[in-house]
Amino acid sequence: MSGLRLLALLWALTSAPLAVAFDHQHSAFSVLLQAHVQWSADGSASTMDYAGLRRDRAALEAYLTELSAVTTADFDRWSEAQRLAFLINAYNAYTLALIADADPEPESIRDLGSWLRSPWKRRFFTLLGEKRSLDDVEHGLIRGAADFSEPRIHFAVNCASIGCPALRDEAYVSDRLDAQLEDQTRRFLGDRSRNRFDRAARTLYVSKILDWYGDDFALAFRGGNSRAEFLSAYAVALGLDQAATADLQAGRLKIDFLDYDWRLNGRRP
Repeated sequence: MSGLRLLALLWALTSAPLAVAFDHQHSAFSVLLQAHVQWSADGSASTMDYAGLRRDRAALEAYLTELSAVTTADFDRWSEAQRLAFLINAYNAYTLALIADADPEPESIRDLGSWLRSPWKRRFFTLLGEKRSLDDVEHGLIRGAADFSEPRIHFAVNCASIGCPALRDEAYVSDRLDAQLEDQTRRFLGDRSRNRFDRAARTLYVSKILDWYGDDFALAFRGGNSRAEFLSAYAVALGLDQAATADLQAGRLKIDFLDYDWRLNGRRP
């Protein structure tokens, strides 16, 4: 190789922009969540300061740009936990963007849809090289993927509603994902406004989420293969004693579903 060609090659290698590795700690998202999410006094629910988020819209957009820059080839090389954390965070971040961009602020996320198309079916962002909707992420990329048999994701993806499990004040990260999902599940099932046991009626009232996604909760989980067995694994959080837990496992305890509160999970003045 001639000297000129060698110099040209060296120049090309040194002047080319270096690829920036994706931040699997999702640090930028955590900073936003810590600034604008507030836990309830008992730690079972949270509210979002959407007005504050709108003031930080540029920071949110910068994080969304990071998400959109990830290619399918990059994504496929990641571990299962890295991929799942990425998708949960993407769902939550784009949901926040949907609310933050609405003017005026809606009373419910459902106000951002129409008779013909729900807000979850609006394709308003690009992820993994394709125009996507929130439904695409939750039901296609997460629930539709064979390697994500994880019912606890329903306590992590947040639909900006009071009835939803809490939006955490931190991003989901691969090295703590199992602990975060477990914490989310226990917090939510321990919330007596959304899940409670009526001893006199021998009825366990739980969130409508357990009805809508019943098949997901019937997946094998800790050796169980039914929704009742999934719930019995969280007997303490649900306030069940030993006898009630045995009745739940044996199918002797009625399970009923509470109405879902679709009001916005925004911080009230």
